[in-house]
Amino acid sequence: MTATTPLLQDEVVELTRDLLRVDTTNGNETAAARVLAERLEDGGVECEVVARDPARGNLVARLPGTGGGPTLAYVGHLDVVPADARDWTHPPFGAVVDDDGYLFGRGALDMKNEVAARTVAMMTLARDGFAPRGDLLLLMVADEEDGSAGVGMEWLVEARPDLRCDYALNEGGGARYALRDGRTVVDIAVGEKGTCPVRVDALGEAGHASMPTLGNNAVPLLGEVLRRIGQGTAVPQRHEVVDEVLRVLLSDAAPVGSHADADFVAALDRAAALSPLLTHALPAVAGTTMAPTLLYGSSARNVLPARAGVELDCRVLPGTTSAEVEAGVRTRLGDDLAYKLSFPEPMTPGSASPASGVLWDACRAWLAEHDPGAVALPSLCAGFTDSVHLRRAFGTVAYGFAPMRTTPAEVAESGFHNADERVHVDDLSLAARCHVDLARRLLG
Repeated sequence: MTATTPLLQDEVVELTRDLLRVDTTNGNETAAARVLAERLEDGGVECEVVARDPARGNLVARLPGTGGGPTLAYVGHLDVVPADARDWTHPPFGAVVDDDGYLFGRGALDMKNEVAARTVAMMTLARDGFAPRGDLLLLMVADEEDGSAGVGMEWLVEARPDLRCDYALNEGGGARYALRDGRTVVDIAVGEKGTCPVRVDALGEAGHASMPTLGNNAVPLLGEVLRRIGQGTAVPQRHEVVDEVLRVLLSDAAPVGSHADADFVAALDRAAALSPLLTHALPAVAGTTMAPTLLYGSSARNVLPARAGVELDCRVLPGTTSAEVEAGVRTRLGDDLAYKLSFPEPMTPGSASPASGVLWDACRAWLAEHDPGAVALPSLCAGFTDSVHLRRAFGTVAYGFAPMRTTPAEVAESGFHNADERVHVDDLSLAARCHVDLARRLLG
């Protein structure tokens, strides 16, 4: 590493803490973007805040290339989900570092840690006088967690075609799993599931609540709908990325068969048994999940409603259609219930990039040098990321990768959208060093 390395640890921790102190709960991203812009401008890096809504800005920075090389984008989002301070050990926007070196805060894992690491990596490269062959971009955007305001990445790629990039690194991977067979794998998210919310309304007949047998209260009917949906776990379904995950985890050929074939289900069970952390993660990406989340009933306590509904947060594999989601919900509900299906929002399709090529090779080479013996595991992110917009708009090869070695995988997995979200400070500098290295590998 260069002479600037001693600065990096303190710099990335300080920047992460500054970002965590800015409450960007699904909004106010401009304030966080300005924190980044001030640091970048002080370091001589060209940047701007691009906004459709003045309060919800996107930070764009560029280290211009000399020509002849690809464009690489370091990507992140500035918004965070809500946090109830009553459930936290430390204030969720206090950016407290405890005696064990853990930095607490909403966004410590999702994903102001990665925003800071990628920003500091660009600043480090600029200080070192690094002249990339192609442009190095920094895209830190608004409105990822909700996505409905139309002010973040989906809008940005349409408004700014000059941000076209060949490669991108975003959130979704980097966790380190110790398997029960003695191997270690580090996941690199090559794709994300899409979203297709579905609303199910149970149909009854209205009546006065003082006479429960009058009419046909839709709320008990909804109870039967919920019983049949259950937790909304997926019916196992083959997909090329899932097959590749199984090939790496099981060290053998992908199982034959299709859909819920017994061999495929058995392979999923064997792979999930390799780590407690795979018990939930692997089944979640092996088909369409349809978790029941939002409930609707009567608008008045004394009225038996004619309709009572539930919204299903359906997460779908790349290539899945809304018609297939609808068919899956109807199959689960059967044909002996009176209900109506609707789609509260249009589908946002999932997508994936191939686990091959120069970016994949660079990530594997970094692992081979800095985590010898660890195997790169191509994975599919169960949650949504903005990488889908980059792939759709520009054909970008986009991965989720920011390595973590000190923060246990179980701490990281349990921290997303949960109380006491935290990351060890050593992993902040690890991620920053990794991104300095990867830029040099791809653009040097």
